Amino acid sequence: MRLENIFNDFVKYIQSEKLFIEGIAIADEKSVLLEHHFTPDLPRNIYSHTKSYMSTAAGIAIAQGKLALETKLVDLFPEYVPENPDDRLLRISLKNLLTMSSGFGHPYLMNQDRRNGTGVPDYLAYMMSRPVETEPGEKFVYSSADSILAGRMVEKAVGMRLGEYLYDHLFSKMGQGWPVWEHDPQGHPNSGGGIFMRLADMMKLGQLYLAEGIWEGEHLVDAGWISEASSKQIDIDPENDIWRCGYGYQFWMSPYPGSYRADGAYGQISTVLPQQGLVIAIQCPEYGDFEQVKAALHEKVLLPVCDM
Repeated sequence: MRLENIFNDFVKYIQSEKLFIEGIAIADEKSVLLEHHFTPDLPRNIYSHTKSYMSTAAGIAIAQGKLALETKLVDLFPEYVPENPDDRLLRISLKNLLTMSSGFGHPYLMNQDRRNGTGVPDYLAYMMSRPVETEPGEKFVYSSADSILAGRMVEKAVGMRLGEYLYDHLFSKMGQGWPVWEHDPQGHPNSGGGIFMRLADMMKLGQLYLAEGIWEGEHLVDAGWISEASSKQIDIDPENDIWRCGYGYQFWMSPYPGSYRADGAYGQISTVLPQQGLVIAIQCPEYGDFEQVKAALHEKVLLPVCDM
């Protein structure tokens, strides 16, 4: 009953303060317990929440023996290696890309860059031509390019496009259908963002992780991968933001006991609370003050739920 009260009070607060949020849902590992939509429940761009789906595909490929965290980017794409390459380029591994520590040192191929045509026609060739500024693995720099390169590594290792691979191993099994997904100029799904999903479908990944990789009795993802991907793998600059407290394999750590989240631009977030056995997810529009929504979610939902 207390969970329902927290949820209802939050809905009333959002309505009274006229904050910009499209929907909120709370689920356990098997079902959605509470859900409210302030706008029509339609598939929307979940932005970088997509990265956590890509990471999961990498985990599945690793469990199948087709890929390893230590696999080097250049080993899978030797034809893209420039003449006289920087030794640091040769050392970039899948793990470096998953932890946003490739060494390129800049946030490449972010949403606006892609809209402006940066990297066209070949994102892989574009990134292989960028200077590597620091030793791979040393410094966290959030960059969709790292995710895109990791996704291309998964594709090369498994021999199919990322959308097909995720459909076979996750989307079809979890009732998510074949989602609309941004692709690059060569037809590769953008593993850094661009999947469109409804709220309840988006948060299924969090439910799967909460259940240690089991969905309706079928083991879809290795529990060891889930533990590793959702644990802090690299420190990040907190920037006076309580939500910046570490990064795993394309998952952000959250400031609640044992918690982590898949996090997309403007507020497409699934927060997993393992100790409470819950996933709390929201979707928000591209306009409005997300910091107000974030503060309300923190103070009126996440903290109270953790105190139950």
